[in-house]
Amino acid sequence: MAKLGKRTRAAREAFGTASLMPLGDAVSLVKSSSTAKFDETVEVAINLGVDPRHADQMVRGVVSLPNGTGKTVRVAVFARGAKADEATAAGADIVGAEELMQAIQGGEINFDRCIATPDMMPLVGRLGKILGPRNLMPNPKVGTVTMDVAQAVANAKGGEVQFKVEKAGIIHAGVGKVSFDADKLAENVRAIVDAVSKARPTGAKGTYLRKVSLSSTMGPGVSVDLASALGQ
Repeated sequence: MAKLGKRTRAAREAFGTASLMPLGDAVSLVKSSSTAKFDETVEVAINLGVDPRHADQMVRGVVSLPNGTGKTVRVAVFARGAKADEATAAGADIVGAEELMQAIQGGEINFDRCIATPDMMPLVGRLGKILGPRNLMPNPKVGTVTMDVAQAVANAKGGEVQFKVEKAGIIHAGVGKVSFDADKLAENVRAIVDAVSKARPTGAKGTYLRKVSLSSTMGPGVSVDLASALGQ
């Protein structure tokens, strides 16, 4: 368990350990609780009333955070010819076809996002067992299988975040850095909570959004009032 500093303890005493904090106060507490010597990532955890083992209860999507993530995203693109040139010009870190597939099969996964043109998917499909568990498999539903590779690279580099519910019914995502202004972090949180809310699957029954909490990489979790996270 993370050790709480004086400011964190004071804030918790003011709100109560079991309280749901308004989003602005939760962000301020997460920022003040950060004691690491590096710029910690602020992460959101969203508990959902779904069972992702059922296809009609799977939740996944993509959202562009209004203030970016503060993270440098390394992008790999499977493409040939003119599309490969477009990807390179757009700032892709790695571009290739068979040689890229072979590098990945050899254990070289030096990227955070993988994009592919549709014609490359038979090749990329051979990497499903490697890229799938790492949530790196290109998917048309989140815009990573596309002919517009330049825009896809720009989106990935500019603060686009993919989300996918885990087996326990929770979505985890980074929403910025501790060094961000509190208002910008709050905007990012609202953006992803809104996107997850709109991605409610047809098979979800009862309460869909159950809990939202924030934390920094090394800090304690803070429960957020759901209405404030939705901007209500």
